[in-house]
Amino acid sequence: MASVQEYPGNLKRQLEKLFDASLRSTVPDETGVETEVAASLPGKPGDYQCNNAMGLWSIIKGKKTQFKGPPAVGQALLKNLPASEMVKSCSVAGPGFVNVILSSRWMAKSIENMLIDGIDTWAPTLPVKRAVVDFSSPNIAKEMHVGHLRSTIIGDTLARMLEYSKVEVLRRNHVGDWGTQFGMLIEYLFEKFPDTESVTETAIGDLQTFYKKSKHKFDFDPEFKEKAQKAVVRLQGGDAIYRKAWTKICDISRAEFAKVYQRLGVELEEKGESFYNPYIAKVIKELNSKGLIEESEGARVIFLEGFSIPLMVVKSDGGFNYASTDLTALWYRLNEEKAEWIIYVTDVGQQQHFSMFFKAARNAGWLPESDKTYPRVDHVGFGLVKGDDGKRFRTRSSEVVRLVDLLDEAKTRSKTALIERGKDKEWTPEELDQTAEAVGYGAVKYADLKNNRSTNYTFNFDQMLSDKGNTAVYLLYAHARICSIIRKSGKDIDELKKTEKLALDHPEERALGLHLLRFAETVEAACANLLPHVLCEYLYELSERYTTFYSVHQVIGSAEEASRLLLCEATAIVMRKCFHLLGITPVYKI
Repeated sequence: MASVQEYPGNLKRQLEKLFDASLRSTVPDETGVETEVAASLPGKPGDYQCNNAMGLWSIIKGKKTQFKGPPAVGQALLKNLPASEMVKSCSVAGPGFVNVILSSRWMAKSIENMLIDGIDTWAPTLPVKRAVVDFSSPNIAKEMHVGHLRSTIIGDTLARMLEYSKVEVLRRNHVGDWGTQFGMLIEYLFEKFPDTESVTETAIGDLQTFYKKSKHKFDFDPEFKEKAQKAVVRLQGGDAIYRKAWTKICDISRAEFAKVYQRLGVELEEKGESFYNPYIAKVIKELNSKGLIEESEGARVIFLEGFSIPLMVVKSDGGFNYASTDLTALWYRLNEEKAEWIIYVTDVGQQQHFSMFFKAARNAGWLPESDKTYPRVDHVGFGLVKGDDGKRFRTRSSEVVRLVDLLDEAKTRSKTALIERGKDKEWTPEELDQTAEAVGYGAVKYADLKNNRSTNYTFNFDQMLSDKGNTAVYLLYAHARICSIIRKSGKDIDELKKTEKLALDHPEERALGLHLLRFAETVEAACANLLPHVLCEYLYELSERYTTFYSVHQVIGSAEEASRLLLCEATAIVMRKCFHLLGITPVYKI
């Protein structure tokens, strides 16, 4: 059995190890039983409870057993629980629930250790070493819209949580940089700028408008359409002039994307559709050799059980499509990049596409039959962003909202609010600008992440920039207030960590300490279920627990000042780590 030292910051895991030992002693013949430990619900006795008794009874009641029912199984689990300094007391309730009350001294010591050794000692341990997170993935020559904003924010947070959990994350930007649309874009570029060498971002102007004009010409000019179709063949055939024009269009688009990523503080490595192009034929050949591909109406398809339509992998004209590229990318990620977990962050509307190509990959033997066994794939679907009118979020002229403009407006509104509070007279221009940026961008991110990702949410600047309720502004200000208390004390907090002890003697102190200690299991649950809102809920509740503690107990000048300053510091550290995982920059002054 692993010692609890293997999970120094993970309370739930430590308790699971203790109850796992108890289970092995109580029912040594039932080796497949998993430990069921959960945090107790508010108002219930205990801090945690073990819920194995009823399930165990249903397994053993038909066999020869000394037990007379679930309560007796619960009593045995309690009796066989190894002694541990973390447990103050246990009791059995109802049909065998084992309630555990933790030792307040042990809890305080665990927080003291984190203050000295760092918050990284509380990082959860996941069963994978390398993962791919495929997110953002805009199309070249098209504006990034609010759907890309959701994918970028959610994907970045999932990547950050996995990285914190010691997983090597390959952050992949699977941009749409290949396909038939490039024929019309290149031909239109040649028409407008015969000397493509001199083309600059400024000359082309708005790429979205450039795209629309080329599309209009493609739809209504048969001669241009024919040229565009031939251009696709020349591009895909490797023609140097067409490749150069394609590269130019991609570079201009990337410069636009970079403005969004820079504002959001998001790092991505681009491996677009074109990257996988050289591998497609080989992958199609492998799938064909396994008898998966069939001819259907001139196209080559894979028929899948449970789906009314087949998965097309080669079009009737011999061209490849999304499915062929996505299957090839998956093959590459499994075989070349050796990823154990591949996570795709797109809107829920693409659910069927992912279900189909995941099924095809299982049929090919690339993935195990169980979707919880590694190597594993997951589609992280998210809902729509809506305006106040309940429709898709757009500008008044029904145009897609440019993300750069949207983020800049968030910063501007944030700055205006700070100036209205007189901060332009208290702070340097740099401090004002940095705080406006942290609060503005943080507000946009948190307003998205706090929702269960699969639901739609309404984009509203007034709500997200409010300093009341469950918003980034409220949480950032709560953190700044804690930092202000520590500064006002005049104490050297690093010295206090070495010389003073933390005590959780009062109910509000203990409740705050217990919540701090649940950080690791919260991050683990958010990773396992790919649900960032779980971390947002934890952060908001942490700030509420802190407010309750601070409203009841004096910190500066109290007999318990040193201990309470350490509790303030621990809260600030955990809040900062939450902000980091959510991609939000903390503020230290308000």
